[in-house]
Amino acid sequence: MRVLLVEDDTLLGDGIRNGLSEFGYTTDWMTDGVMALHAMQNEHFDAIVLDLGLPKKSGLDVIKSARELRLDLPILILTARDAVSDKVKGLDAGADDYMSKPFDLDELAARIRALIRRGSSNTKTPLLTIGNVSLNPAAYKVMLNNEDVAISRREFTILHKLMECANRVVTREIITQSLYGWGDDVDSNTIEVHIHNLRKKLRDGLHIKTVRGIGYMIENEA
Repeated sequence: MRVLLVEDDTLLGDGIRNGLSEFGYTTDWMTDGVMALHAMQNEHFDAIVLDLGLPKKSGLDVIKSARELRLDLPILILTARDAVSDKVKGLDAGADDYMSKPFDLDELAARIRALIRRGSSNTKTPLLTIGNVSLNPAAYKVMLNNEDVAISRREFTILHKLMECANRVVTREIITQSLYGWGDDVDSNTIEVHIHNLRKKLRDGLHIKTVRGIGYMIENEA
């Protein structure tokens, strides 16, 4: 799952990004509202964690602009402003949740999970099935012939994207963006290793096709 963190405090932002990685989130971190809104328009994120007191464009204005642009992204406000009036303004502007600083990282991760689950249940089929392989995004579970398959976080993310886009090519760029933040170093063969592992684990269930020079796809004949 890919999260956009918008926080101008460098110490806190670095701590949140590292903390969320321990919960399995790929976290991109931005420090001002203008850059954040641009990223929201041009990249895919599963959730946004947003401070209100941002340079260039306030968090409240980012939310208003995102909703005016019909960007249907789960947005969680994370701010030192804890007055009821601030919470009302943020939620009325279009935020989905609100947390005050200081905060507990376990609770933040849990609230992000809840927002993503809520968004998945509202906009996507909860269970993806191709042949005898099923993937449950909310439960973070993959099954082959009704038996659990042990799968890593990044393998799950790739499989989710491929099954969601069945019969369409998913480019290497899109897969990389789903797995890693902008500042992360990615070895040239990393994607191939994850695909190899998926093919090995699911060889009796589905076929992941390589489209040379472009990416990968799963063909669903159903």
